[in-house]
Formats: sequence, C-alpha cells, structure tokens
Amino acid sequence: VVKKTAKRAVKKTAKRAVKKTAKRVVKKTAKKSVAKKTAKRVVKKTAKKSASRISIPAVPVRAARTFAPISFTATPVVIPASAAKPVVKPKQGTSNRMMLAIIVGIALLAIIVWSKSSGNDNDGAAPAPSTSASAEPSESASAEPSESAAAVASVEAPSKFVALKSADGLTLRWIAPMAIDGLTGYNVEIRAGGSVDWTIIATVPADQLTQSVTKSSDSGWTQFRVSSVYSDGQTASATVFGIPGEFA
Repeated sequence: VVKKTAKRAVKKTAKRAVKKTAKRVVKKTAKKSVAKKTAKRVVKKTAKKSASRISIPAVPVRAARTFAPISFTATPVVIPASAAKPVVKPKQGTSNRMMLAIIVGIALLAIIVWSKSSGNDNDGAAPAPSTSASAEPSESASAEPSESAAAVASVEAPSKFVALKSADGLTLRWIAPMAIDGLTGYNVEIRAGGSVDWTIIATVPADQLTQSVTKSSDSGWTQFRVSSVYSDGQTASATVFGIPGEFA
C-alpha cells in the first residue's frame, strides 16, 4: 500500500512538473513567435512607408537611332610645281634704295681717301691735291686783277664741298665762305687722274652754290675743286676730292 501510494505521488509530481515545464516552453515559444511576427509587421510597414515617400521617376527608354552609313571618297589635290616654292620678288623701291646707299657709300669713301691724300706730297700714284679750305689765297688762272682793284683784306675758301649723284653725272655743292667782302664768284675745276693741271669748267656768280657735271666714262678718276674768287684776283680753294669715272 505504501509503495503504491508513493508511486502515485511520484507520478503526480512528475506529471505536474512536466506540465509546468511544457507550459513554460509553450509560453516562451509563443512569445518568440509573436515577437517575430511583430518585427516582421513593423519591417513591412516601415518599408511601405519609405517606399511611398520616395518615388523614383521612370526613366524613359528612347528607341535606338539608326544612322545611315556615310562613305567618304578622297579626292587627290594636285599642287602645281610653280606653287610649291613661291618666288619672292624683291621690291623695286628696296633695290633702288640699296643701290643708292652703295653709291653714296662709295662716294663718301672716295672723298675720305682723297681728303687724306690731299696732305701727302710724296704720293706718286695720284696727282697731289690742292690746298685745303685754309689754304693761302693764290692768283686766279682765269683773269688778271685790274690795276684799280682794291686789295681784299680777308679771303676764305668755300666749306662743305660735296658731290651728289644725279641722272647724268654729279651735282657739286658747297657753302659760301664767311669772308664775303670783295667775293665775286667761284671757279669750278676738274683734273683727270693722270693729269697735273686743273681745268676750269665753270665760273659761277657768288650767289650760285651748285654746279652740274656730266659723266662721260666709267674708267679712271676725276678730282674736283671749287675756289672762291675775289675782286683783287685772289682765290681760296676748298678741300679736293675724287670720284671714279671721267666727268666734264
């Protein structure tokens, strides 16, 4: 009897313990499933709300355009031989200026050479030039002074005696002296390269300060001299210079 009673008590106790344990497990499982369902619902609601707030516009898809094929044909370009190397013609004005500059340079060089040689009496190749602008007055070769002419106190040679190129030769130019009392004019003289004597080619009045000479040949040299002529027959010669060629 005692054993049966004890067994029954144990069985009841065990059943109760099993039931309590099962209830606890069921409750826990139910709670977990409810929590999962609740979380899923919350996630779905949140996703729906965010989807409803953010609207992504539909991107229109354009139909692909088709282009007709383009064909290119190369056309050969023929360049004429004359156009390959352009010929630059010199300007006429530039060449004329260059020629004039060269001629003027030669003339200036000749003037400097002959001016330096004017003081050298030992040069046997060229004739000795006449005295410079400060030379002592000499008696005129063209005319004898009159017996009644009064003596001139001061005589002076022309200054800055130069030659400028002209169409048919040269134009000789000079500046009048400061001593003009008794000045009657000027003697323009030339001398060939191999000659000793001067030749008067013109006697001009005191107010004429230029004289033209004509070039007759390109050979040889010609020296030029201009002298002041005074009323008493005295003369004063400017510095002599030479130019290539023959002039008259």
